[in-house]
Amino acid sequence: MRWSFPIARLTGIQIRLHLTFFIFLGWIGLSHGREGGWAGALGGLSLVGLVFSCILLHELGHAWAARCFGIATPDITLTPIGGVARLERIPERPIEEIIVALAGPLVSALLALGFGLACGFEFQAVEGEVQGWSGMVASLFSINTALLAFNLLPVFPMDGGRVLRALLAMWLSYERATTIAAAIGQTLAVFLGLAALLVPAPVLLFIAVFVFLGAGSESAQVRVREAARGLRVGDAMVTSFVRLPAQAALADASHLLLHAAQHTFPLMDEDGGLVGILDRNSLIAGLQEAGPAGRALDYARRELPFVEPTLLLTQAFGLMERTGSPALAVVNGRGDLVGLCTQESLSELLSLPKQGA
Repeated sequence: MRWSFPIARLTGIQIRLHLTFFIFLGWIGLSHGREGGWAGALGGLSLVGLVFSCILLHELGHAWAARCFGIATPDITLTPIGGVARLERIPERPIEEIIVALAGPLVSALLALGFGLACGFEFQAVEGEVQGWSGMVASLFSINTALLAFNLLPVFPMDGGRVLRALLAMWLSYERATTIAAAIGQTLAVFLGLAALLVPAPVLLFIAVFVFLGAGSESAQVRVREAARGLRVGDAMVTSFVRLPAQAALADASHLLLHAAQHTFPLMDEDGGLVGILDRNSLIAGLQEAGPAGRALDYARRELPFVEPTLLLTQAFGLMERTGSPALAVVNGRGDLVGLCTQESLSELLSLPKQGA
């Protein structure tokens, strides 16, 4: 996820923190500090730290359940509105998705039960200053109970929405089930957003927007993956492109961008080996920073995924997501560069009607 950085690694999973989290911490510290001074600010920040530890355990529940089905979780990102566990792929069978989706709420339920036993199941409002350790435990019981109930709502792409999608997929195609679950999730998000405007509740409005956009984005990703089934990298790769020498200037790439409509630029060494790929966004950033005379290789991506033309497109999508690479270098059996598989070439291929349709 963009604007995030790694902070730890647990059981082989990279834990990342979104930069907006610090804005959230500042707001919590100031709001609690106005009421209770330094002690209030410290109490508020401590509560936030414990809450997000619970959220991390919730996301790890998803990740550990997915691991039981051979699905890796490259990273978990913590944001001001919760956590996001990025699975390597979606579980193939509906029952597997149900188990993975419910693993997180199960962790929240166990945490709520534990904190509830410790505080006598006394609910505590989370607004205002936290009163001592007993108030902290009661707040954690209340927050984990609220997180459990909220996550089980049938609002895709939240946990309850994923369970709904999996249940629908038992009778419908996976793409159709996702479309219906996403439509339900977006409809509920609209009502949630309207309620947030009437209250008003800025955080609730932010969550509604996140759910609405997330449902649409994941639905689109599923449509793309379904359209790519049976296709291979060789079907989508670009074979006609200009190669630039490793010592090329940014001006050389910008000339190709303007006059040849080429958006991805392979940089080759003297022996014809690929040493980097410069994409359009990196080119523009380089021109702004170093100007036309800057070295293209300084702004190119050098850790490149190499694939063969026979690789399935669905696997290529996963590889590009995991590595964050703008393109895949397609090589033949001798290791020679024979094509580039880019986001643009994938989009163009999938926009075409399939033969025989």
